[in-house]
Amino acid sequence: MNRVDMPFSGGEAQIRYLDGDYQIVRNGNFVRCAITGRPILLQDLMYWSAEHQEPYVDAAAALEAYRRHTGAR
Repeated sequence: MNRVDMPFSGGEAQIRYLDGDYQIVRNGNFVRCAITGRPILLQDLMYWSAEHQEPYVDAAAALEAYRRHTGAR
C-alpha cells in the first residue's frame, strides 16, 4: 500500500489558525473538525476560526460552530 492509499497516515498536525492563513506548529497531514471530529487533510482545509483556534470540515460545520459560540439559532 502506498502513502497515497493511506492519506491520514502522516499523523495529526497542530495548527495556529490566522486570519486567512494558518501556520503549522507540529507537522502532520490532517487536523480534526472541531464539530464533527472528522479528519481534514491539510490540502483540503478551507474553514477555520482564528478566534476559537479550531478547524471545520465544511461550511455547515463552520455555521454550527458559529451558532454554538454565539448562541444564535
